[in-house]
Amino acid sequence: MLSMRIAKPLLLVTTPVGVALGLYEAYRLAGGLVLLMAAMLTVIGAAMASVVSTIRREQAELRSKGNSGEPASLDSQRAPGEHV
Repeated sequence: MLSMRIAKPLLLVTTPVGVALGLYEAYRLAGGLVLLMAAMLTVIGAAMASVVSTIRREQAELRSKGNSGEPASLDSQRAPGEHV
């Protein structure tokens, strides 16, 4: 269990540092490349924010309907006759 307590904060610190260093190296390699990388990071960030907001909205809807907020099984979320 100790390794999990260390891993999460370590990832939360090293990931932004690695992204910043990557942007710096992109600037050193080719100045315009940093703009492409920044645009890519913006799109990925917007996609992640969209997914998180959708999940939070759906959980709030489930809670307001009286459910405990636990995710429903996949079978109950499928339309009748829908196959995987």
